[in-house]
Amino acid sequence: MNLRAPAILVAARAHGETAVIARMLTEESGLVAAYVAGGRGRTLRPVVIPGNLVEAEIRAKSASQLPFARLELAQSRGPWLSEPLPAAAISWVCALTATALPERSPYPTLYGALGALLDAICSAPSARGWVEGLVAYETLLLREMGYGGGPAADKRPEIAGLGEALDILDHLEEPIATYLIAGQRADVMAARKSLRQRLGKMIT
Repeated sequence: MNLRAPAILVAARAHGETAVIARMLTEESGLVAAYVAGGRGRTLRPVVIPGNLVEAEIRAKSASQLPFARLELAQSRGPWLSEPLPAAAISWVCALTATALPERSPYPTLYGALGALLDAICSAPSARGWVEGLVAYETLLLREMGYGGGPAADKRPEIAGLGEALDILDHLEEPIATYLIAGQRADVMAARKSLRQRLGKMIT
């Protein structure tokens, strides 16, 4: 593998004393895991944050080898991680993407949709500006993985307010848990439940 491309960083796991195994979604190569030397150091720590857009240079000598990556920050989501609701949304959509997608299979539509959703989360004045995008992204992910679109299939883009969007999110929970997250870490769905609770407070 020899790749240089924009990538959305969706997961980062500590490796050894200072390194990180980063998982990144690229448009043409799909989800790619790579070793980032010094990823926990002072310089790269603000870069290796789920949700960030990075310019990634990824190299591997063989298809079976874990690639090495050099990352440059292109767009930071860090400022929004201090806001509980945007932080919960970013955490969920990144964890969902990192867990549900197979590695090195291109999903250019998902790449574009995730980037647009993250932009909306970080620019809209409230969750009302991006919750429809969240519904659309979860629906699209189910479709791309071959599981249909659930109850949201015919509702995008006409969703009559936050209450209806939350109803659709509730209906999407079961197929996501059953088909996309089945057998995976429990904390992935816990991130969704946390987000849903925060969204519910907006209509109570």
